[in-house]
Amino acid sequence: MPRGPLMIIGGAEDKVRKPTILKHFVTLSGGKDARIAVIPTASSLGREVVDVYDALFTKFGAASVDAVRPESRDQAHDPVLVKTLDEATGIFMTGGNQLKLSSIVCGTPVGEAILRAHERGAVVAGTSAGASIQSSHMVAFGVGGATPKQRMTQVAAGLGLVDMAVIDQHFDQRNRYGRLLMIVAQSPQLLGIGVDEDTCGLVEDVDGDKVMRVLGKGAVTIFDGSRMVSNAYEATRSSPLLASGVVFHTLPAGTVFDLTTRELLPQEPSIQPEDADELAEAGRDLRQLARDIAAADATPAAIRRRLKLRRGSAPQTPTSDQGVDA
Repeated sequence: MPRGPLMIIGGAEDKVRKPTILKHFVTLSGGKDARIAVIPTASSLGREVVDVYDALFTKFGAASVDAVRPESRDQAHDPVLVKTLDEATGIFMTGGNQLKLSSIVCGTPVGEAILRAHERGAVVAGTSAGASIQSSHMVAFGVGGATPKQRMTQVAAGLGLVDMAVIDQHFDQRNRYGRLLMIVAQSPQLLGIGVDEDTCGLVEDVDGDKVMRVLGKGAVTIFDGSRMVSNAYEATRSSPLLASGVVFHTLPAGTVFDLTTRELLPQEPSIQPEDADELAEAGRDLRQLARDIAAADATPAAIRRRLKLRRGSAPQTPTSDQGVDA
């Protein structure tokens, strides 16, 4: 059985106007048959954070929504919580404090149940803190800023659903370029993945590779330091770091990127609706022209006149100099 999809959400996902990402999570989890487990351990809020997602996922058609909230490593051994995760078709980890989430969940039966769910094909999703914990290495805490500086952030272990990577969230909104690049400068083998708010990296297994498609209104930023030059091993406290030769990718919605080979994959061309109408009309004209030529019922000059008359009879679209507001 193929591994289930991962949904890496950069936080502040739209819950009201265009909740596209959350709807997609329910659909991938089975739609009307979805059994969703919400893990709110990272959140400082009480039951209300679960109530919000319960209401949304139920509205989108999920069959059931259950809370799995261990507040200590002892509680993360609770067989009732483990059973809920083992029966879930979708697991959703909320935002909050990712270090709290990882220190309670990683290496416990609850953490192992999340990994098992991924292996058996369930969807594992997380927003903000719930996104960060999905990588093998995780930003524990740190300051923002565009320039990578020594010791500006600290790293902890994550669940490892995305191996050899480090994920950061609220990326552009909180200017976290520097801290992610600092981690890559210190560990160039790690792929740095920064996810904007209301944006999701949907990761699926394709022929043994982990392939990510970007959804939402923002972008996913990738730092690939495979061939970089850095002075991180000798830089003094708080000094700017040398980071030369980093391959930088900004991936907007619709982009597909192979996280295993670290390559951008070809995209299918997209056609705007107005362009599609024009192409359809041109196609109809060409088909009529072919029929006319095959029937030999008109000369090329007559055919051109016929096409000109046909196009001239179509309604004309006003331009801005014909009284239309720009």
